[in-house]
Amino acid sequence: KMAGSSAPWIGSAYLFLQSTCKTIVLPSLYESPQKKHSVFKALKLALADSTGSVNGVDMLKVHCSHPHLIVQLKFCKQENCRQFLQSYREGALQESLQNHLQLCLAMTTVPLEMELKAGNEHLDNMLKDEDRCLECIYREKPDRLRDEEITELEECLKSLIVHQSINNNTAVKDCASLNSLSLPYPSQGSTLSPQVTFVFQGQQFANRTLTPDDHQKFAKLVSKKWKQVGRSLQKNCRALRDPVIDNLALEYDREGLYEQAYQLLLRFIQSEGKKATIARLIAALEENGLISLAEELLGLHSNEDCF
Repeated sequence: KMAGSSAPWIGSAYLFLQSTCKTIVLPSLYESPQKKHSVFKALKLALADSTGSVNGVDMLKVHCSHPHLIVQLKFCKQENCRQFLQSYREGALQESLQNHLQLCLAMTTVPLEMELKAGNEHLDNMLKDEDRCLECIYREKPDRLRDEEITELEECLKSLIVHQSINNNTAVKDCASLNSLSLPYPSQGSTLSPQVTFVFQGQQFANRTLTPDDHQKFAKLVSKKWKQVGRSLQKNCRALRDPVIDNLALEYDREGLYEQAYQLLLRFIQSEGKKATIARLIAALEENGLISLAEELLGLHSNEDCF
């Protein structure tokens, strides 16, 4: 019995991933030297979201088996595995991974299909019986140590986070733990104090932290005015103080306006955390006459106007 054993609880499973969009082939993206790190980062963040901890589940190897990307997972605690199964069953893992892939690969959408297996067992057929799923995962002991490539990707990701933190003048207390890897949208949809609501065009709106959807819409629609919005946000955000905005313009000049705007808001979100609220962004948009974009972010446009 699992509960009666004094040995540590360790189990393994395989997560099969496939994009339902014909133009997005996950194994090809992972095999691409330019995209591999972005796909790995999205996987790492989504798995961290699923257990509430960067160390909740370990990736041992990523297999490219067209059209599937197959991730071998290792669980070291039963409670982490339960959280993962709950996230998988409720669709939260799928949604999280889609969002992270969308952001990391700068794509409009990355629709996914998922399948979870442990040995010969298809866990999707028994998700309602969580204890049975746990037993199947527990029976499958990991047959390998972590792949060297995964270790290298982890190290690269840590270095990237440290580099970004130094550039943003923010302190990283424990880079090795990858705490800063948790989603840059700390409390999506939650209201915040003390400014719980704010007024726009005479209407009251709930204040909340910025979401991936806000991030995408801003980058798509702000166009050439992204710098002006940045200078408005700059007043209360150290990470955007001169010469950061000009450096972003130079660094991402080849990628174009979308990427420049995207990186600007990413710096704001990473630096401000829970304080990166919709109210602050709307105020910056108003200050620069971008009323239509503000309305889009607040859902004031009709469906046919939305993209």
